[in-house]
Amino acid sequence: MFVVTIVADNSTLQNITGTILLAGAGKMGGALLTGWLAGGLDPRRVAVVDPHISPEITALAGRGVALNPDVKAAGAVETMVVAVKPQMFREAGARLRSFVSETTSVVSIMAGTTIASLQEVCGGAVVRAMPNTPAAIGRGITVAVAANDVSAQQRAVADALLRATGSVEWVGDEGLMDAVTAVSGSGPAYVFLLAEELARAGVEAGLPEALATKLARETVAGSGELLHQSELASSTLRQNVTSPGGTTAAALGVLMGEPGLRDLMIRAIAAATQRSKELAK
Repeated sequence: MFVVTIVADNSTLQNITGTILLAGAGKMGGALLTGWLAGGLDPRRVAVVDPHISPEITALAGRGVALNPDVKAAGAVETMVVAVKPQMFREAGARLRSFVSETTSVVSIMAGTTIASLQEVCGGAVVRAMPNTPAAIGRGITVAVAANDVSAQQRAVADALLRATGSVEWVGDEGLMDAVTAVSGSGPAYVFLLAEELARAGVEAGLPEALATKLARETVAGSGELLHQSELASSTLRQNVTSPGGTTAAALGVLMGEPGLRDLMIRAIAAATQRSKELAK
């Protein structure tokens, strides 16, 4: 396994001369599109294909974004970003393939969809990527893996498109993508569950529900931002909060006991990884 870091800046988006075709403009696709335009991509270089385009995306037509063009109107598609629901991919594949030429790269953000499946259905030089929902506020993280026929230029464009919503890590082993999906793709749900259950436990301890909810949300959000900004390991940050024999130590004695959060999280990630593998079949 290896990780490749590609440095991209807005100039990559600004210098795109072909069409960027976005297939699927739901929450994640819409977040990508917003990031592209904010990063300097010319709206006239963007085409969106989606049977149910939202009013927000429709409004972008006034800036030059093409909505549901035919193949001729779309022009030469440099990169097609596939953001449709995985279960709808094969149904939509025939139409999507008509936009792909010998020089088109295909970037997929669909969970559980392999490079081989993308090559079979869409063709093109394929990049498989797994973003997560904090992309909606520009704080996502995406892991990507490229097929062998993806050129350096195609990878740089894919990186710039994905980086518009947060950070990007590249791996060389597609086999890692199931675990990536389990950790970062599904990971926001685990954090939201933590906030949910922390608030519930506060109510059980006697706090008013509104106060318990606010304390839980702000604590999770603030701790996440501290983790983001700090160069210290998460274990060190945890230890910094924990006084020997204090209240935090008492709670961690439960969470880190046997069986504790560590075992539960290992089981949860294993279950999500296995489900990702099943979806890929």
